[in-house]
Amino acid sequence: MDQPPKFVIEASEALALAESAAITLPELLPRLVPAARSLARPPISNFQVAAVGLGPSGRIFVGVNLEFPGLPLHHAVHAEQFLVSNLSLNAEANLTSFAVSAAPCGHCRQFLQELRAASDVNILITSHHTPQFTPLSHFLPHQFGPHDLLSPGTPLLLETHHNALTLLPNHTNDDAFCNGYLHNHKLKNAALEAANKSHAPYTASPSGVALLDRHGNIYKGSYLESAAFNPSLGPVQAALIAFVAAGGGEFDEIVDAVLVEKEDAAVKQEQTTRLLLHSISSDCNLSTYLCHSRPSLS
Repeated sequence: MDQPPKFVIEASEALALAESAAITLPELLPRLVPAARSLARPPISNFQVAAVGLGPSGRIFVGVNLEFPGLPLHHAVHAEQFLVSNLSLNAEANLTSFAVSAAPCGHCRQFLQELRAASDVNILITSHHTPQFTPLSHFLPHQFGPHDLLSPGTPLLLETHHNALTLLPNHTNDDAFCNGYLHNHKLKNAALEAANKSHAPYTASPSGVALLDRHGNIYKGSYLESAAFNPSLGPVQAALIAFVAAGGGEFDEIVDAVLVEKEDAAVKQEQTTRLLLHSISSDCNLSTYLCHSRPSLS
């Protein structure tokens, strides 16, 4: 239990860890939190937060806080946001319970409302004197969320959906070199895939970002909206979560990026994406491609 956990622990490994300690899977979660905190990157606050969650598949997921020096604090990623985005990256259907090193702030309690049956998600705060699993409804008793704004059949965060986006014709030469790295269809298509997975039911402004590191690895992230708007997670933050979760090194290893967003979006991501990327990797190139909803065949 002293070894720092991976960002995803497969169901068989998680079960083996629990059985070896003669405990249940939920009881395993708080035992993983102390080591998981070492994975956090909070250079401003130096306050490491880790959230370790269990999905219905039996897999265990880790989320940590990320901070970016020189930027306003709202660009930071909270551990619970990282956790939920990690679930999304790995096609996990929901979150059943999680243990966290510090009490979730109101921002994160609101962000968790985007999950189906959010009130039933059980939370254990390891820093409490008598830590025990307590449902989210206890921490946020008067919820505002998707049920206030969306029709009952709308897919919620983590639920399968496809935004039916297609790229607009673009005269940019996809075979051009950007900072010595080939900017190709693969990176652009990865950003489009992320945009098609984006959870943006409130503004109808889905978007996705794909990042390329100097080793040729691609990381993609989808914009994830909150009904309360401010707790929403930008696509570049989601892509940086993918970078960290995959074991990425320093952020300046990111050399190229693509953003895909709708041409008529009410919420535009380009300027804030450019600002964040320039702050963490000044030589990173960003290209933006516009898309639109694919016409219905009916």
